[in-house]
Amino acid sequence: MGMQSVLRAIYPAACMGCGEMTEEDFALCGACWRDTPFLGGAMCGFCARPLPGEAEPGLVCDACMSAPPPWSQGRAVLRYRDGARRLVLGLKHGDRTDLAAPMALWMARAVADLARPDMLVVPVPLHRSRLWRRRYNQSALLAAGVARALGCAHGPDALWRHRPTASLGGQDAEARRATLDGAIRAHPRRGAGMRGRAVLIVDDVLTSGATLTACAQAARAAGAAQIYVAALARAAPDP
Repeated sequence: MGMQSVLRAIYPAACMGCGEMTEEDFALCGACWRDTPFLGGAMCGFCARPLPGEAEPGLVCDACMSAPPPWSQGRAVLRYRDGARRLVLGLKHGDRTDLAAPMALWMARAVADLARPDMLVVPVPLHRSRLWRRRYNQSALLAAGVARALGCAHGPDALWRHRPTASLGGQDAEARRATLDGAIRAHPRRGAGMRGRAVLIVDDVLTSGATLTACAQAARAAGAAQIYVAALARAAPDP
């Protein structure tokens, strides 16, 4: 019996969502797949908000039409609800760091058309106090996996949250922007790696876009040539 067979016998493949046995590692069982809404169809090319109608290039939602975000294009993989929300929260707060690798592959497929030869993949940063409490930055784990899958460079410390910020949960868009005002900057030393390059900023959840806006503005100030964003999940109302 080969080593892979031995490992499979000891650690059978299990569903990422519920732990039931599956045929492949890091897969979803039928019930969890049905309960996990993947994005598809018509979406805003800036913020990945689901839109009514048929999918076509160049779609833009009303919000991004009236106030374009400071990035060129954006992608997301999941709708932030039901099974997708449970998976995201498992990664973010449940120490399910094992989920980061397969989720990063989902994200890499979603942004494959945005990849550039000189692209730098950069995570949304955590302040050191929150990183100390949580012990890991879920966005950095995702960004590392996306960079690896795309064959791009990874800049885990290119952006720097130099002061702590209150949780954005429960805040409206204006309050989120105020909370993040001036909180994220290019790292004093490692931020220079963004100059003149395409930068892909990775986050776990895109809600109002305030966090990614703060990151994109910091990347632009550091000299990034093009800026793209990718989120694992998009929190948005039904179209």
